[in-house]
Amino acid sequence: MAPSLIASPPAQTYTPSSKDTVPHSVFPDGIKTSGQHPPLYSELKPFSAFPSQLTGPTVWQPTDYASNPERWTHHLTPPELTELSAAADAFKAAGTPLTGISKASFPLPTMSTYLHAIRTELLNGKGFILFKGFPVERWGTHKSAIAFMGLGTYLGYFVSQNGLGHVLGHVKDLGEDATQIDKVRIYRTNARQYFHADDADLVGLLCVARALEGGESDIVSSHAVYNDLKANRPDVLETLTKPIWYFDRKGEVSKGEEPWIRTSVFYLEKAGEAADEERRVYCKWDPYFIRSLTRFSDAGLIPPLTPAQLEAATVLEETCNRLALHMILEVGDIQFLSNCHVLHARTEYKDHAPPAPRRHLMRLWLATPEGEGGWRLPFGDSEERKRGGIQVDEIGPVAELDAA
Repeated sequence: MAPSLIASPPAQTYTPSSKDTVPHSVFPDGIKTSGQHPPLYSELKPFSAFPSQLTGPTVWQPTDYASNPERWTHHLTPPELTELSAAADAFKAAGTPLTGISKASFPLPTMSTYLHAIRTELLNGKGFILFKGFPVERWGTHKSAIAFMGLGTYLGYFVSQNGLGHVLGHVKDLGEDATQIDKVRIYRTNARQYFHADDADLVGLLCVARALEGGESDIVSSHAVYNDLKANRPDVLETLTKPIWYFDRKGEVSKGEEPWIRTSVFYLEKAGEAADEERRVYCKWDPYFIRSLTRFSDAGLIPPLTPAQLEAATVLEETCNRLALHMILEVGDIQFLSNCHVLHARTEYKDHAPPAPRRHLMRLWLATPEGEGGWRLPFGDSEERKRGGIQVDEIGPVAELDAA
């Protein structure tokens, strides 16, 4: 075995960005996405330190919600839509770029109280909500994008979703080859997306147009998955807690950074201020990003996936499928999810024939920093306002109104 596979590679250090050094001409709100970084390896705990069972509202079964949509859906009311509409119109009239939107420039004096409660529920409760009745067809693309991003600012700070700086993403089939998983991001194809978490604390999806068939959503409590594995496959769960997993960065890398990240799948939070404060279990996973690294493992730069890891990936997906809640996003629906304790997936889909519009979801990745109620993650950027996301060098944020 090559020496590089025996010794752990040196950890890359993360240097927080000073607000004074971030050019507002590039980053209009003065905050730069921190980007992808390895964990603080000294903060990662052995399997023996993990709890025997997880409890609380983050642990749920599909039967808890499948027949009770009123527990996880909210129909936007006429007063809420009036407030959103007025804020969007005022923001558009001011001429501020979408990348400069914030709570200050998108005031929601009444709805903000409700959104604060939703933020808490996303972070510390069941971890998902579906808004219905957003008038995307009546408002059109531009106003809908403003209102969607403005709504998102009350839940977290938007972060870049790719190496191009896109803070308003577009989930759409652009005809890219989904088999080229070392180069292609699956959200730009119509292929199935297996259960995964995005590189942000929260993700929001606004349905602009539906597919002809497929493209349906599945979500699962990663804490329910944890309990199931602990009871039935503790060997698999232990494998998933070890920092032996390499995740591909698919070329979205700043100068001097490694093209992969070595990490765990399940983590424990960092210790809190109180000695007896709970250390919750956090999950970070995407099977496409572990299977696309053969160009590096074949060269002896990183280890190939072991039989135990391949089995763990299979068992994890099977468990997620068994415990998943299924939902269908209609036009005008907005789904917000926690990436800390909820995994999500999408079925393969087929679009309508032209000239009908292709399936299109606008997407937000939102950060909830540690100092503002976010989870105490074992990463060097845990206290950064725009922690996580994907940041390449000094590329600024971009908010296009459609996929490019």
